[in-house]
Parts: sequence; structure tokens; C-alpha cells
Amino acid sequence: MPTPAPAVRSALQDAFDYCLSTLRELDRDRYLACLLMPEAMRRDMAALYLFNAEIARVRDLVREPLPGEIRLQWWRDLLEKSANGEDAGPLAAALFDVIGRHRLPRKVLMSMCEARIFDLYDDPMPSRNDFEGYAGETASALIQLGLMIAAPAHAQSHAETAGHAGVAQAVAGALLLMPRHAARGQVYLPLDMLLAAGLDRDAFLARSDKARIDTAIEIFATFGLEHLEKARAHLPMSGEAFAPLLPVALTRNVLKKALKAKAGVFETDIGSGPLGAQWRLWRASRTRTL
Repeated sequence: MPTPAPAVRSALQDAFDYCLSTLRELDRDRYLACLLMPEAMRRDMAALYLFNAEIARVRDLVREPLPGEIRLQWWRDLLEKSANGEDAGPLAAALFDVIGRHRLPRKVLMSMCEARIFDLYDDPMPSRNDFEGYAGETASALIQLGLMIAAPAHAQSHAETAGHAGVAQAVAGALLLMPRHAARGQVYLPLDMLLAAGLDRDAFLARSDKARIDTAIEIFATFGLEHLEKARAHLPMSGEAFAPLLPVALTRNVLKKALKAKAGVFETDIGSGPLGAQWRLWRASRTRTL
């Protein structure tokens, strides 16, 4: 690939600086993970992570589904039709540079946008298989794209690890955000798990049967832990290949806290907190374990 002219390099550097600084505001956990990566990898991962943060927060930015679908369609059209994201903003400039240098498959990024349409509506997640599919096209895909940036020679061999890690991460994320989701009528906990606990969507949102909600949360958190254990069984040993998995190091703590809190996840902060997150990420970067 030709070396960019100095003016272009300067503009790109500004774009990557924007991605890292904005990521700090929108996704602090992945921002902290980026700080533990080598500088060259850090900027590319920051662009990828910020793209993920932008499409993940669309529901928070709109009042109705249609404007959200338009935002996601804008990204899909850009990825499908634009050569370099020119004049589409600093995130697009940085992201398209990363796509070009690392030969990232645009269809995967477009599928990430497509999967996020689910976030715009209040339909319950039908089953655990559907949740795994949703996680596969969002959290797992993000890890796999990160592997293509950090360790392309090993990306395919660690695809299964990325798949399981992404599901575990998506479960933890749904548990962390459960109070916000429930407040607007969203239920990410799969319907077949709710039914196994003797609940349906409306009963879960009503929160009147604490014992059954305890059971549902336990089933869901255990489901996440099972996927995390499968990911832990085949972790990459090289630092470069492990780096895209760093954010997953925060998952176990969330799932364990959810198992303890159960229905209390609606009132209890089950996150690590800034200092706890920094420590867990640092430890994972040194031990290469989740």
C-alpha cells in the first residue's frame, strides 16, 4: 500500500487521536485495554472499538426505531460504497485506513450494524441460540476483527475462542445494563431461559416474583460463565494474539457478582469500577488469562 503524503498522515493521525480520546468517553473499559497495547496496535484497535461504541449506542441517541435504523444504514452504505470514507468524519477516516491496511472484511462490519437493529426494538431475545447469534455478530466479531489486526496469522485458529469469549462478554454486558434495558422495556435475557424460570417478558419486567427472577438471572449468568470457560480453555499464548481479548478480562467478575446478586442486579452495580477495571486488565495483560 503506498505511503500516505505528509499532509494525509497528519490528517490520519488527528483522526486516530480523535478515536482514542472519544473512546475514553464512550467505552472506558476498551479504552483502558487499548492503553495496555503496543502503540501501533492501540490506534488501530481504538478506531475499531469506537466504531463498535458508535453503533452500540444508537438506541441511546434516538427516541424512535426509524432514526436509529437510518443511522445504522448510513454506516452500512458507507462500508459498502465508499472507498476510503472521505469526508465522513474522523472515525470513518481512521476506520477505513485500518480496513485497508489490515484487509478487514467489510461484510463483517456491515453485519455488526445489521445485528444492532435488534437494539432499537423491545422484542425479547427468542432463545439462547438467537443470543449466541447476536453475540457472534457483535462482541465475537469485534474480537475476531481485533485478531486480524493484532495477529493475522493466528486469527483463524483462535476463531472459536473469540466466539465463546464474545458470548460471555455479551452476557456480562446485558447484565450490567439490565436496569437501563428494563427501564425502556428491553429484555436481552433469552425467552427460553425466562420460560425455564417460569417467567415471560412482561413478568420479568414487572419484577414482582423475586424468586423466579433470581432463577432467571442465575441461568443467564451461568450460561455466560460456561462460554467463558470454553474461551479460557484455548487462550492464545502470544501477547499480540491475546491483546484483542483483554476487555474480556472484566467479564468473570461481572458474571460472578450477578450470580451473587441475582435479582439485585437491578439495584446493585456489578461492574468493576475504574480502579478495579484497570487492575484486572493489567493483570490479564501480564498473565494472559481471563
